[in-house]
Amino acid sequence: MLLSEYLVLLLTVTYVLGMAIAVPEILAPETWRDVLAGMIPLLIVAVGQMFVLVVAGIDLSATSVLAFSSVLGAAVITMDGGPLVGAPVFVVVTLGILAFAGVGGAVGAFNGLCTTRFNMPPFIVTLTTMMFFSGAAIWVTTLLTDDGSSIGSLPRAFVFLGQGRLFELPFSLLIAILVCVIAHVALSHSLFGRWLFAIGINPHAALVSGVPVRKAMFWAYVISGVCAGLAAVVYTARLETGTPVLGQRILLDVVGAAVIGGVSLFGGKAKVLWVVFGALFLTTVDKGLQLLGLSLAGVFAIKGGVILLAAIVDAQRQRLRGRS
Repeated sequence: MLLSEYLVLLLTVTYVLGMAIAVPEILAPETWRDVLAGMIPLLIVAVGQMFVLVVAGIDLSATSVLAFSSVLGAAVITMDGGPLVGAPVFVVVTLGILAFAGVGGAVGAFNGLCTTRFNMPPFIVTLTTMMFFSGAAIWVTTLLTDDGSSIGSLPRAFVFLGQGRLFELPFSLLIAILVCVIAHVALSHSLFGRWLFAIGINPHAALVSGVPVRKAMFWAYVISGVCAGLAAVVYTARLETGTPVLGQRILLDVVGAAVIGGVSLFGGKAKVLWVVFGALFLTTVDKGLQLLGLSLAGVFAIKGGVILLAAIVDAQRQRLRGRS
């Protein structure tokens, strides 16, 4: 049972049916629209985190990338004195998305460089960049605005990316699906993906076999940063403002969504579908606890316990696979 890749999906269904006894509202279409809306940006960040976890690394800077990309991206496309005022809408939106993703990719490249070239522990590197870029996001916002809180006046075409609907579905769902499809192809149907799995299972054996270990790990961190930048597009467009506190409280959710789904903290095991299940489960648990009327502290405590349990299950899975 522990080895089933559909275990988390089964737990999600069980949780919903159990919660429906206490709060029937969890079965309402409006509830699932909220779950989907909350899941989309989390899924995008978690897919990026998966690329780092599969090589037995970790990216703790994902939330600061969200904030830093949000602030710098919003500063580029704002119609309140921004550099693209008067430019065609298509150009503004395209350059805006590139700015968000570019900032994320740059931070990811820095993490990858420090990890692979200087042999620094990923935990220390990304924890440090998380602190630095969180502070930098606040500093930039203070520099560019009068109140130091956020950067607004974003173009409506950009806001549509986070708030718009297409065939009654959130437009941002298309972004998430596109990210998942590209990630699936890269991870499961490319030489790059095989390199990542080989590194995660045994980096020394991979190096001896001719795998460019440093190069592959570097690009894993870049992908993680780019995904966080794309998630910042969705969050920022939804809020209609670039804010330095974006994603402050979701770091545990980002790692948890991947680990709960089945991506191993020990490397070498990952699937995009598992991350989808993990993000769905975590978002559903969050929504169910909110419907129960629990305080924010209570929700955090229970979610933390669930993620800890997932880490224990991951360790047991490794032990069982080691015996088989």
